[in-house]
Amino acid sequence: MDKNKYKALVDKHCPKENRLYNGLIAFIVGGLVGVLGQFLVDIYSYLFSIPTKEASTIMIITLVFLGCFLTCLGFFDKMVSFARCGLIIPITGFAHSMMSATLEYKKEGIVTGMGANMFKLAGTVIMCGVVSAYFFGLLRYLIMGG
Repeated sequence: MDKNKYKALVDKHCPKENRLYNGLIAFIVGGLVGVLGQFLVDIYSYLFSIPTKEASTIMIITLVFLGCFLTCLGFFDKMVSFARCGLIIPITGFAHSMMSATLEYKKEGIVTGMGANMFKLAGTVIMCGVVSAYFFGLLRYLIMGG
């Protein structure tokens, strides 16, 4: 079978993607994650009488914990299949990627399994973040003059 016939056959049987629907769901769910984050900041600020900056840090820790916890229970993948990028793009997706890799290699041991492999997916994100922060910090330094 030549490539064109094979491609036509594959295209015929591939499900069609509804990009507008997927984008709308991702937008709504991502917005709800943002609302949840702001709600947590407000609650933490009120309950603990701390500044918003410290409450924001606690909120991030809470969202990372929730992402990891839901991954361990097996719910996060099911939620992502519905919400798409609405859950993957925020910090919860970062936590999910690290926890998934950690759970996958837990049988190989703490150091050589979980410790060595937890950054397989997240390592590139961390590296890009560090390089970007350095580049934009240097650019700001050069433009602002110190």
